[in-house]
Amino acid sequence: MLARDCVHTCTVPSRPFHGDSIERRRPAPNAAVPCVVLHRDEQVLALAKPAGVVTQPGKGHERDALLHGAFAVDGEALGSLGADRDWGLLHRLDRDVSGVVLLGRTPAAYDALRDAFGDRRVSKRYLAIVGTAPPSPQGTCSRPIREEMRDHVKVATCPVRGGEPAETRWRTLARRDGVWLLEVEPVTGRLHQIRVHLAAMGCPVVGDRMYRADQPPNTSPRPPGRKPDPLGLHAWRLTFPHPLGGGPMTIEAPAPEVMTALLPTPLRGAPTDR
Repeated sequence: MLARDCVHTCTVPSRPFHGDSIERRRPAPNAAVPCVVLHRDEQVLALAKPAGVVTQPGKGHERDALLHGAFAVDGEALGSLGADRDWGLLHRLDRDVSGVVLLGRTPAAYDALRDAFGDRRVSKRYLAIVGTAPPSPQGTCSRPIREEMRDHVKVATCPVRGGEPAETRWRTLARRDGVWLLEVEPVTGRLHQIRVHLAAMGCPVVGDRMYRADQPPNTSPRPPGRKPDPLGLHAWRLTFPHPLGGGPMTIEAPAPEVMTALLPTPLRGAPTDR
């Protein structure tokens, strides 16, 4: 990691979905999918996604995505938006990442929030646990990111040349027992951006099998019978302009207990997952 790529300083766009036939089908409600409602009003629905659950239906996840659970709790509203509005879904989290997921409940709310994501008027804050100290207590990583296919798996890399602009801000919240707790804000919305940038900085997310420091992405299959290690990355806080009135609204998802044990005193008021 070159020093010029991380500067001590610094909203978040989201990519539109171009779903395949599975993603465009109306999701069947599935109450067995863990789906905690963090907030619901006439315009928006905010859910807490647990780690290990995919956000959107796709191959191999025709019945167990978060969206199936969302339809079990709010199917009438979400169903009215249709596939062209992604059944209300405004952004996604990686399967092994937990945290806040936002959906629109009306066409007008969805369109307004879609514009807010695109105009970077939505702020996402993550909690990340890393096992190596970041290069400084706070800063911004600006390494470009490029999507690639390796072994039939889509991955992201920080190439020497080329790639799409990407920025990730971080600040250190706590250090304990050889791990560091970071608050991370992705300024752009590239594939696996936080994980890729932290690995490029030499402090990969704890439990990340794919993105490691000074190594190419690991796309090898997990050994049979071996469960994945918990990924130390949680989408903790989402702030967005509410469709009614445009005033800011902040939604927080309970942080996993492994993270709340590291939270410094000013953040202990945040709800915890116990």
